[in-house]
Amino acid sequence: MQTDPPNRENRVHAETTDGTPAAKGRFIVFEGIEACGKTTQIELLAERFRARGQDPLILREPGGTEIGEKIRNLLKDSSYLGQMSPEAELLLMNASRAQLVREVIRPALDKGRIVICDRYFYSTIAYQGFGRSLPWDALNAVNRFAVGGLDADFVIFLDIPLEESWERLCRRNEELFRTLGIQISDRFEESGWLFHERVYKGFQSLAEESPVFWRINGAQSREKVAEEIWNILK
Repeated sequence: MQTDPPNRENRVHAETTDGTPAAKGRFIVFEGIEACGKTTQIELLAERFRARGQDPLILREPGGTEIGEKIRNLLKDSSYLGQMSPEAELLLMNASRAQLVREVIRPALDKGRIVICDRYFYSTIAYQGFGRSLPWDALNAVNRFAVGGLDADFVIFLDIPLEESWERLCRRNEELFRTLGIQISDRFEESGWLFHERVYKGFQSLAEESPVFWRINGAQSREKVAEEIWNILK
């Protein structure tokens, strides 16, 4: 399997007025299967950065822009379960991503900010490549075009067993319905066990092959996971 990620690019920019190099932004991506704890750990990491005077930009995929959020709603709409083609899904994912990279991520990195993103093109490899079984050449070409050569500096992969993912999803959905009367409807979550099993294998493959992946045991306590992440990034 060839994931063919974009080339890493040098984000050291022009010199400042005093002749020193300009600040370099850091692009940190969180990845993993459903309910692996990304949202919790992103917020804990952001709090750590804020505590030392840094202001990280928190984003999510698909989404992060006005256009991207509309695409997100379309992609996750469970009424399209079994109707949306894998090819359309791939192109919509990358339409949102292309907008996010150019409108938000690149400008923030150019200003030296820390950018933390919940998913990036690695998820497309796992979900649309492994999960939907799309051909690698087409998938990689679309991914490359969308991100324009922008890779992550660090990918924090929160690795949990697939069985635990499903248990967490069930507990979360039951709790939301019991306490708030909210019933979650998500086309990806409802795509079935075999689909998520293939996605799980995709992330395992990426973790073994990609030099930017840092595998963290996401089944540990949230405090232990947060500490391991901070030791990598601080």
